[in-house]
Amino acid sequence: MNPGDAVWGGLILAGAAFEVYALRNAREGDTLSESTRRWFRVHTKAGKVLFVVGWVGFSVWFLDHIVG
Repeated sequence: MNPGDAVWGGLILAGAAFEVYALRNAREGDTLSESTRRWFRVHTKAGKVLFVVGWVGFSVWFLDHIVG
């Protein structure tokens, strides 16, 4: 295992642990999905478009990056 594996693994583990904590405390606005909605302002048309374009663009790039 190289240092990058440890760093990425630690970040993923920390994110998962915080998500579990956020789900259990039932405080509004703590989860990743609630935060993402707030950051991209998906309650507006422009926010929805920005999120969809960003998500699809990232997904296409990542798929090509990993598989291509």
